[in-house]
Amino acid sequence: MNDSPVTRAEDTDVVVVGARCAGSATAIALARAGRRVIALDSAVFPSDTLSTHLLWPAGVAELQRLGALGRVEDAGAPHLTRAHADGAGHVISTAFTPVDGIGYAMCVRRVRLDAALVATARAADVDIREKCLVLELIWERGRCRGVRYRDPEGEIREVRAALVVGADGRRSTVARLVGTREPFADKPSGRDCYFAYWRDSENAQRHIAAQWRAGTDLGTAFPCDDGLVLSLVQPPAEPGPLRPGDAERRYEQAIARLPGLTARLRGATRVGRVRSATNLSSYFRRSAGPGWALAGDAGHFKDPITAQGIRDALRYGRILGERVAPVLGDPVALDRALREWERLRVRECEGLYQWTNRLARGEAMRPWEIELYRTAAGDPRFASAVTDLFSRITEPGDLFTPYQALSISTRALWHSRAHPVAVVRDAAREVRDIAADRLESWRTLRAEHLPRPRPDTRTTSPTSSARPVTSCPGDHHV
Repeated sequence: MNDSPVTRAEDTDVVVVGARCAGSATAIALARAGRRVIALDSAVFPSDTLSTHLLWPAGVAELQRLGALGRVEDAGAPHLTRAHADGAGHVISTAFTPVDGIGYAMCVRRVRLDAALVATARAADVDIREKCLVLELIWERGRCRGVRYRDPEGEIREVRAALVVGADGRRSTVARLVGTREPFADKPSGRDCYFAYWRDSENAQRHIAAQWRAGTDLGTAFPCDDGLVLSLVQPPAEPGPLRPGDAERRYEQAIARLPGLTARLRGATRVGRVRSATNLSSYFRRSAGPGWALAGDAGHFKDPITAQGIRDALRYGRILGERVAPVLGDPVALDRALREWERLRVRECEGLYQWTNRLARGEAMRPWEIELYRTAAGDPRFASAVTDLFSRITEPGDLFTPYQALSISTRALWHSRAHPVAVVRDAAREVRDIAADRLESWRTLRAEHLPRPRPDTRTTSPTSSARPVTSCPGDHHV
């Protein structure tokens, strides 16, 4: 418990903890509906954060809905109008199906993307406070009623609100304080992630979002702002903590194993250090309760292999703000709206969550997968449908059915150089995996209705306030 006296107490409609993608989207939607919003963030913007930051057309469309696209475009990132995927030598090249008139992807570094979102939020009259560290939540009769935080001068302040939104990332302080840090569904990734920026060559094709797969390795090249290209590799995960030099070595080795990526970076010059994200796990956390909600990675995270995090943070942050804005004065209606929002996100994200987990296994390409690339390379309509998965136009369950698996497996048996028994086993595994995914989907959706964990909301004496509150220590990962 924090023993410092509260020097200032105030009221607002909503407190948002974290002002990046999910937090800004939530705050913008609330402010546009006429609600008073205070957003607290420990950073000072513009500020960078660990992120691979590709936005497929559906993500760019979310920026447009929030009114932030113009500011994001000012960063100068090119429009990526084509998708290129190379798997075992089979090349798929497609245009993007437009989403709300947006027919291109963008890769904007977070230091500029987040600054554009924060500027859009401020223009909507969101009160964004930087260098503020949330310490405690305030509870009354089992309901979250606000936060205590330390301001830039070191003073402890208190804000009371009808709703507290945790948009503070995977290590969410708010998730810990409400008792939902442990997910109700999770899947460890079989891949590590290493990425760096390169100064692109003058003759580079800067309108293409490209991915290569060879053996167990996966690599990408996404042109971004300031003439740079973001190149990411995801080799199989290695156990243990990273030692000095490991990230650099593994990054360079993975690029060398991907001839297509090596050729793409020829003539480019690397800028800055190699960044890493290891020991990743995809998950769903309980994300709604009395007077609180978890937006963005605080409540749901997918491996970066499908590049869905920013789009989902923007979309479900915006929807959260839109749905709760009319009912903030009615606790019963507010809690119902929060539960419905949480169920919506689980339903809409669960299929992509399962598909992402399969891609993140870190295994060598199997005969079935190779045949999938071969099929898409020769069938433009099927190739477009696969590309549409990334913009959430196509659902994995609609595209990868048991019938489709058997059909592709039959062709794999014809084309593959592997022993027929191995191909048949691979096909059988694919059918089993699809069935297992659907069973896990059912369990995940069913988990929405199971009893929810309860945070520790025991009432204690306030540090310097006449109102009874409950305080819980935070972990300072805001």
